[in-house]
Amino acid sequence: MAASQSLQLSSVNNVEIPVHIIHTEENQIQEPAVDEFDYSQRGQWLRAAVLGANDGLVSVASLMMGVASVKEDIKAVIVAGFAGLVAGACSMAIGEFVSVCTQRDVEIAQMKREKLKGSSKSDENDEKLPNPAQAAAASALAFAIGAVLPLLAAAFIRQPMVRMAVVVTVASVALLVFGVVGALLGRTPVAKSSARVLVGGWMAMGTTFGLTKLIGSNHGMQI
Repeated sequence: MAASQSLQLSSVNNVEIPVHIIHTEENQIQEPAVDEFDYSQRGQWLRAAVLGANDGLVSVASLMMGVASVKEDIKAVIVAGFAGLVAGACSMAIGEFVSVCTQRDVEIAQMKREKLKGSSKSDENDEKLPNPAQAAAASALAFAIGAVLPLLAAAFIRQPMVRMAVVVTVASVALLVFGVVGALLGRTPVAKSSARVLVGGWMAMGTTFGLTKLIGSNHGMQI
């Protein structure tokens, strides 16, 4: 009797409790894909290339602007610019090579210390060592590419004022391009990078032009 009443109560008070089966794989939070590329690996050659291009463009354009401020002869401007291109490319290559060699020596010494402690992964560390020859070549080539732009811009213009205006315009456009390319390759803010490069170039050209003009005018220098 008791068993019968228990069964009846169970059937009357039967409550259907829905059971939700959680599918782990289906309900996983879909996180946005993360770019796993290590952009710091680009740092060495990107730094050398961007620095070389900017330095070549700004240095040679500023040098040409300085000479043009006291000398209207196009030959003097072009010769000064070409000398700046050759000297700058050699200087950038040598300086970059020495700098990266020093950095490489420091990292190798650190690897040896870690190896003695047994905490070094030699294969992985060897791959991350900077390449001095690569950095030097990239820096020199980039400098030459940047420096040749104002030279080409001024080579076929005879009027001094127009020549300077063209040099400034070409240099400004090129600086913007270098800033954008560097930002895209390094995945950094484009506007900030471009503005920084452009304003820096204007300051260098303006300072060189103004000081050279001042010195040349006050002392009556003849070039």
